[in-house]
Amino acid sequence: MLLGSFIDSASIPIPIDVLMGIWAWNDKRHFYIYALLAALGSTLGGLIPFYLGKAGGELFLLRRVNRARFEALRAQFEKQEFLAVMIPSLLPPPTTWKLFVFGAGVFEMRTLNFMLAVFVGRCIRFGVETALVVKYGPQIVTVVADLARRHLILTLSVLALIFGGLGWWIWTKLRKRGSDSAPEAL
Repeated sequence: MLLGSFIDSASIPIPIDVLMGIWAWNDKRHFYIYALLAALGSTLGGLIPFYLGKAGGELFLLRRVNRARFEALRAQFEKQEFLAVMIPSLLPPPTTWKLFVFGAGVFEMRTLNFMLAVFVGRCIRFGVETALVVKYGPQIVTVVADLARRHLILTLSVLALIFGGLGWWIWTKLRKRGSDSAPEAL
């Protein structure tokens, strides 16, 4: 699972979701291990297009878009870089995941943040997939993927609401903690 998801993320597309579903179905007790291994392999494999983007991706993109558009893309990416990588990591094929990974390298996302965003997104995706397979059988992966594709805007909106709410909750907790620890004025 680790090697297959590494290859899938690095270069050659492999139907990793199908393989993972089959293995999880055949070994239901350890389904979570397949999800974690697939997430780890995908994170490590994603470093290849990420570093390619860091190495020379800016020139590649500047040949296709003008400098003003490039800077606008950079500014947009920097505002929400974690979500810009994590959300595509959640989505099933045919999402152009490698394009987002390449972009993360081009726009010089920190490697640790990149790896965390991919790992979290892939853990959620693969964890949900394997849990669904164990509960409903291997054919459920196809059904859910088709529904997500048909209702992509709704799917993305729900994910944005969930992660936006989570982000807001964390922000308010950190803000409150910061004000609680501030010294009182005399």
